[in-house]
Amino acid sequence: MNVNSGLVLEGGGMRGVYTAGVLEYFLEHDITFPYVIGVSAGAANAASYLSMQKGRNKKVNIGFVSDSRYISWKNLLKKRQVFGMDFIFDEIPNKLVPYHYDVFYKNNTEFVIGTTDCLTGKPVYYRKEDYRNQLLTLIRASSSLPFIAPEVIFQSKTLLDGGISDPIPIQQSERDGNERNVVVLTRNDGYFKKPSRFHFLLKRKYPMYKGLQEAIALRHQKYNTTIQYLMEQERQGKVLIIRPSDPIKVGRIEKDPVKLENLYNLGYKDAERIAEKLVAW
Repeated sequence: MNVNSGLVLEGGGMRGVYTAGVLEYFLEHDITFPYVIGVSAGAANAASYLSMQKGRNKKVNIGFVSDSRYISWKNLLKKRQVFGMDFIFDEIPNKLVPYHYDVFYKNNTEFVIGTTDCLTGKPVYYRKEDYRNQLLTLIRASSSLPFIAPEVIFQSKTLLDGGISDPIPIQQSERDGNERNVVVLTRNDGYFKKPSRFHFLLKRKYPMYKGLQEAIALRHQKYNTTIQYLMEQERQGKVLIIRPSDPIKVGRIEKDPVKLENLYNLGYKDAERIAEKLVAW
């Protein structure tokens, strides 16, 4: 891809298997970018794309979904987290489905991970030079959803899900010098976010994090404003959007492997369908 082009990846929990399918097509057809930025599940899927491990995202995100250590309400009762974060970010990449750290760090692509600072409620972005050998710590922070995962401490900051403060980090990619961006969304065309239904619990759950409270309360506005901005950038030819072409039937916390595989396959097919346009663009 052009030196001033970026790949921007939305999160979305288990809806991220759509992005995994898109990235699998990219891997199989040697479609690469000099710059990738992602939050939450987008960042997690990008990691295997950048370590060039074909099939890894499918094996991890769908292959382990029936394992209670991966996702279960039992985890919430025992460890205060629905997703088994130690299992996902330690046992799987270091033992069960080994992550190719050497390939990732040899890859010249800049990989930026978006997180949310709990104290300020503002986005904090980390580049390779910032996290170095703590890649998985940052992806874990970016994927730690409020209420169902504990905060992550990194370099004196208390962090949570990157999608809270900057759900689709297109403008950060632009600030980093990328004039043209491919954006992978995990919601259908026409989707706009509604206000959080759990706003009333924020002060009780996070009384010390005023910034986080405000960021979650305003998240729907940030998301919807970003979608409108993307639509305008797309009209100007500066952005190419890849999004689910069929109605989404997968929730953020989804355990049905059939639904997940269908969404993964949809991502692959949507990438294939737009590939010629992408290369020309």
